[in-house]
Amino acid sequence: MRAAALYPAAGALLLTTLSAAPAGGAPSDVAGSGVALAAARAAQEGIVFGKCSGTPEAPSGVQCGTVTVPLDYAQPNGRQIQLTVSRVRATQRDPRNAKRRVPRQGALVFNPGGPGASGLPFPMAGTLPAWKRVGAAYDLVGYEPRGVGRSAPLTCQEPRHFVKAPSPSPTHPSESYKQERIAQAKAYARGCAERAGGALRHYTSLNNARDLDVLRAALGEEQLTFMGASYGTYFGALYATLFPGHVRRMVFDAAVNPDPAQVWYRNNLAQSVAFESRWTDFREWVARHDDVYELGDTPQRVLRSYERARARLAAEPAGGTVGPGQLQGAFLQAGYYDDHWPSRAHALSAYLNGDPKPLVALAAPVREAAAAAENSSAVYTAVECNDAPWPTDFRVWDQDNTRIARVAPFETWDNVWANLPCAYWQAPRQQPLDVRTGPGELPPTLILAAERDAAAPYEGALEMQRRLSGSVLVTERDAGTHGIAGGPNRCVNGHVEAYLLEGRLPARRAACAARPEPTPADHPAREAARAKS
Repeated sequence: MRAAALYPAAGALLLTTLSAAPAGGAPSDVAGSGVALAAARAAQEGIVFGKCSGTPEAPSGVQCGTVTVPLDYAQPNGRQIQLTVSRVRATQRDPRNAKRRVPRQGALVFNPGGPGASGLPFPMAGTLPAWKRVGAAYDLVGYEPRGVGRSAPLTCQEPRHFVKAPSPSPTHPSESYKQERIAQAKAYARGCAERAGGALRHYTSLNNARDLDVLRAALGEEQLTFMGASYGTYFGALYATLFPGHVRRMVFDAAVNPDPAQVWYRNNLAQSVAFESRWTDFREWVARHDDVYELGDTPQRVLRSYERARARLAAEPAGGTVGPGQLQGAFLQAGYYDDHWPSRAHALSAYLNGDPKPLVALAAPVREAAAAAENSSAVYTAVECNDAPWPTDFRVWDQDNTRIARVAPFETWDNVWANLPCAYWQAPRQQPLDVRTGPGELPPTLILAAERDAAAPYEGALEMQRRLSGSVLVTERDAGTHGIAGGPNRCVNGHVEAYLLEGRLPARRAACAARPEPTPADHPAREAARAKS
C-alpha cells in the first residue's frame, strides 16, 4: 500500500512522555451514580417534542425537544443544562411494498462526530433511498451534544475574529511563523478558560457518553440503538464500556482508534500521515483525467499546478479572501470525500485558466456561518484538550511534526495549529478510559471502515474491533471516503440494514469492493466555449 513508506517515519517519531495535570484517572463511582439519578429523572420526564424553533427549513414530521442533564455528574443535583434533540417517527411503511406495515424497533440515535458537530439534521436522512428501510423501523433521532449549537453553547472567542482570510498555509513554516501561531494558540486557550470558567472541564467525551445514557432513558428506551460516525465512534465505544448492559445495537462508522495511548495527540499524528496518501489518491485521479482538467498527466505535475496556484494566491488572493490557507482548506475536503474531487479539480483548473469564481465559491469564508464555525471549533478544542494528556512543551510538537512533514507535508502543520491550544490548556486533563469489553458483556456490534480513510486511519478500526468483544468489521476495500454508511456502496448498506433491521451480522470480518470513482466534471475552458456558441 502506498502509505506503507510513510508509517515507519511516523513510528520513529520522538514521542516524549506527555505531561498533564492529574485528572483522577478512571470514571468515579460518584459520576456513575449521578448518571443513574439523571437517567431516572429523564425517564420520568421524557421529552416533549414539538415544532423545531429556529429551523424553519425543517420538513414536516421533524420535531424537536430538549433533555436535561447535569453539567457535572459528580453533582447530579447541581447545575443542569439542556441538550436539543430532533426526531422523525418511524414510518412503519415498507418502502418496497406500501401495503406492508413494518414493526417499530425503537429509536436510532445518531452522532456525526466532531467533536463539535450537530446531529440535528439526521432525521431528514429518512427521506433518502439508502435510509428508507431503516426509517420505516426506527424513530430517527439526532441531537446537539453539550456545548454545540443551543445545547449549553461553548465559545472561546468572538466569531468575527475567528475567521481570518486570506491566510497563509506554509507546509514548512518558519520560526517566526511558529511563534506567531504559538501566541494565537495561547490566546485561544485563555479565551476558552475565561469564557467558560469552571464549566470548561465538563466538556469531555466521558460526559458525552453519560449524556447519551440520559438521552436513552428520556426516549423511553431500555436499551440503546446507536450509530456514531468518526468521533461519534469514540464516545460510542466509551458508552459500550461504561454501560454494556444498556446496549441493543451499535454501528461504528469510520472508527477512531480508542487506544488510550493514541487519544488524542498520537491520533492526530497518524491523521497527518494518512492525509498525505489521500492527497496522492486525489492527484492520481486528476492525472487520469488530464484530458478534462489539463492540470498534469502525473500526480507530480498536478502537484506543480496546485503549488502554482498557491504562489499566485499568496501574491494576490482570489476575491480578496481566498489565499493559500483557504485553498488548502478546500482541498483538504477532497481527502475526506471522493465526491468532492470533481469540484476541486474544476475550481483549480478554472483558476489557473483565468476564472477565479469557482474557487472563490468553494473556498471563501462564509461570514454568516462564523458563529457556528467558532462554536464547533470551541467544542472540538475543549473536548480533545480535556480528554487526555498533551505535550506541554512546543519542542515536542515541533520535533514530531517536522519529521512527519518531510514525508507528509500536505496537512501536517495545519493539523498542529488546530490542536496547539491543548499545549496551553488551563483546565484539568483526564486519563482516557481503557475501552474494552469482555466476551458476553456486550451484544455484537458493527464496525465500518474505508481502507484508505485519512481522518480515521484503518488501524483505528482494527483496534476498535480488538477491544470490543464480539464486534464485526466490514471494510470498504481500496476506498477512502470518511464515513461509508448510507452512501453509494450497496454492499456496505446491505450489511448495515441486515444488522439494524434483523440483528444479522457477517463473519468476524467482511469486505466490500470500493465504490465507483467519481465522474469528472467538464473542463472550464470547454464549458466557456459552449456558453459562447
